Amino acid sequence: MSAHDNHAHGTGGESHGSVKSYLIGFVLAAVLTIIPFWVVMSGGLSSGLATGAVIVVAGILQLLVHLVFFLHLDRSSAARWNVNAGLFTLVVIGIIVVGTLWVMWNMNHHMMH
Repeated sequence: MSAHDNHAHGTGGESHGSVKSYLIGFVLAAVLTIIPFWVVMSGGLSSGLATGAVIVVAGILQLLVHLVFFLHLDRSSAARWNVNAGLFTLVVIGIIVVGTLWVMWNMNHHMMH
């Protein structure tokens, strides 16, 4: 058995994208990078809140584009486990960040009074 036979394509639930899906993902990622860059550089939005909202929304959409087009997360069972692991990681990181900020604020509050 050759080394190539051990790595048969399409086995093990692997999902590989086509050139078309990679190009669509690339174009979407590029557009979602250019839009916030243009908004900031042109000063197109008058308020900082609106500019921040555009940046956050474009960032979230770009995250989804990368997950779907480049990491191939879909509705399959393996992808759902990956999404669950990612969400658990985000929850743990959120707990750590919020807990750290709370402890630092609490310490600052008690040390200054």
